[in-house]
Parts: sequence; C-alpha cells; structure tokens
Amino acid sequence: MKVGVVVFPGSNGDQDALYAMHDVLGQKTDIIWHTETSVRRYDLVILPGGFAYGDYLRAGAIARFTPAMEAVKRYAEGGGWVLGICNGFQVLAEAHLLPGALIKNGNLSFSCRWVHVVKEQSKSVMLGDVPDGTVWRLPIAHGEGRYYADPDTLAEIEANGQVVLRYCTPEGLIDPSANPNGSSRAIAGVCNAAGNVLGLMPHPERAAEALLGGDDGRHFLQAVIDAWTAHKATMEPQLAR
Repeated sequence: MKVGVVVFPGSNGDQDALYAMHDVLGQKTDIIWHTETSVRRYDLVILPGGFAYGDYLRAGAIARFTPAMEAVKRYAEGGGWVLGICNGFQVLAEAHLLPGALIKNGNLSFSCRWVHVVKEQSKSVMLGDVPDGTVWRLPIAHGEGRYYADPDTLAEIEANGQVVLRYCTPEGLIDPSANPNGSSRAIAGVCNAAGNVLGLMPHPERAAEALLGGDDGRHFLQAVIDAWTAHKATMEPQLAR
C-alpha cells in the first residue's frame, strides 16, 4: 500500500503517522508537503493531527485552502481513500469533505487521555471488514474535538450509515460518562456518503505499539490496510479488461 501523509505548517502528528504506517506496519509511506498539487499516486492519504496554521480562525480553517487540500478534494471525489486524524478530521470538515463541525470541547478545556470507541455499522470502506461492536482503546489530544451537526444533518448521517465510531465504555456501551468532549450522540468518527473519506478524533497512530501504552491503534490501521488489499483484489480483474 502506498501511503501519503500531508504536512501543514503546525502539523505534529505527521511523524507518528509515518512511523506507524512505515516502521510498524511496513507500508511504503511518504510525506506530502502542503504545497503539493497532486496526490493521485497514493492508495491512502492521511491528514495527521496537530495545529495546522496554528488553528487560527478555527481548527483547519486555513489549511482547507492549501494546494494539497485542493488535490485531496479531487482525489476524494475520484474515489481515493482519505483518513483524517484529529486535526485532519477538522480540516476535512472545514473543507466540506465530511459533514458536521468540530467545536470546542464541552468543558472548554484541552483533553489528553485514553478513551474507548466502538465501531458502528457504516458505509466506511476502510473498516468494512471489522465486526460491528469492535471496541478500540485509543488516545485523544484535542481542545476542539466536540463533534456537532444540526438535528437534520445528524438524522441524515445516522440514516445513511455515516457514523463510524462512537465514544463508549470499555464494554462498548454508549454512556455520557464515556463521552470526553460532549460530542453530539457520542460521535467520534464519521465518513462521507461514498464511504472513502473517514475522519476521527482519537489517534490510532499514537497507539501502534504496546510500549506506548496500548496497541489497539495498530489493529485499527491494519484493518484499513486489509480493507485496501481486499478492495484492490476486487478491482484488478476490472482493470485488466
């Protein structure tokens, strides 16, 4: 799998994503600078965590106008796989590649802790083979991670299967005590209507080895790789025609 990690001024999760995908999981992974105008050569594009352009105005509000994001938008519209992690999720929402918005945490404080998320039945092609109800323990680190959408949008994404992850208890139960930021309906991750763009606030790349306190993130990212391998296998006979 060929993976590209987009770097904006202020990104701080790019090396974590590079390390997890290349060193831990053995995938060919490159850094994509924010001035790049094409990302078509990659099988997966990752928008990493951090504070793109210092999160001035709003988190992700400036990064959405970069040449790289114009390229990512074309890539996604053509079916390319895009994974936005934390700040990357914020950028995707600002670019209208994902529904809703990420606003200040309910307690108005930065939150850095481990959480649990449960995989919902959804259209996400990246986690399509993961059993519904699978729970991952992953870290978060954000001040503007509260997922918000108006009631009509929430109803629409629920009906369309675009809610991919929810904050939960270790047992997989949705409970207010397990929601770290006040996100609407405990939403931790969503996908676009086509299922090829996924954004989540937790950091799987920062939980890729047990030495880091947990390796559920490695299993999460491996599921994405496995999904791509299966997708590629189905596509090759069509491309050979």
